[in-house]
Amino acid sequence: MAGNRQAIQSRIRSVKSTKKITKAMQMISNSKLAKQRKLMEANRAYAEDLQRIVGEIMRSGQQLESGFLGERRSEAAYTVFFCSDMGLCGGYNANVTKYAVENLRREDPILVVGTHACSQLRREGFALVNDEPISIDSINESALNEYLDEAMDLYLADKVGKVQVCYTRFVNTLTFEPAINVLLPYDDAIAPTEDGAAGFRELLFDPSPDDVLDQLIVHMVHNVAYSNSLETRTAEQGSRRLAMDTATNNAEELEDKLVLQFNQARQAAITQELTEIVGTANAL
Repeated sequence: MAGNRQAIQSRIRSVKSTKKITKAMQMISNSKLAKQRKLMEANRAYAEDLQRIVGEIMRSGQQLESGFLGERRSEAAYTVFFCSDMGLCGGYNANVTKYAVENLRREDPILVVGTHACSQLRREGFALVNDEPISIDSINESALNEYLDEAMDLYLADKVGKVQVCYTRFVNTLTFEPAINVLLPYDDAIAPTEDGAAGFRELLFDPSPDDVLDQLIVHMVHNVAYSNSLETRTAEQGSRRLAMDTATNNAEELEDKLVLQFNQARQAAITQELTEIVGTANAL
């Protein structure tokens, strides 16, 4: 009986130690989530404005001959895949990896940013562009732009027919959804406006519309992809906060059950000792 109580005490100490860790990680993730969300929302607004401006230029009625326009013969898609560097964030990495496995072709080039899913995607047979894992926490905007420039060069050479981002979309603090955002080709030129007709607003260009559009599309691809990376990192912190909150609650429940078991075992031991004392006294 004493050995059983010692085992329960050891488990209680272990659960308390784990609860301290999960509680600390929850608080850290909550702090990071607030900062990351503020940065994400500011950058998201800028990226949406860039896409809107590109759409206005393409709907302006100008005769555009940009190299980014026109159909591509290649059916390949260059994908920038974002995941996290760490685990302990619930089903975050598993969900976006499963989404990629179900929606991306194995033979198409894929750049994996985030070390957690790199080996799994390689085992699934994907044609990874990067031989070494790239940390999403350490990669900066300029380094990401270099990879995007390579993707756009392949697109202009018609070696790929699509440039896209596979990431986790931040819906709210409780909901995170894997998604694919197609950067090229840009189809907003045929999108209807609220009244159902193609939008038109007279625009003046200096230099030519093609030069403006070429530079603006490159800038848009860079910033939208970076915005998606910020959204991915925000979703990671939100998912980790939820996972650690659940783990802390589970630890508290388990601790309560173990304390109850310990008290029951101690009470049983006391009852047994009293029974033995009373039995001995009666025998005398």
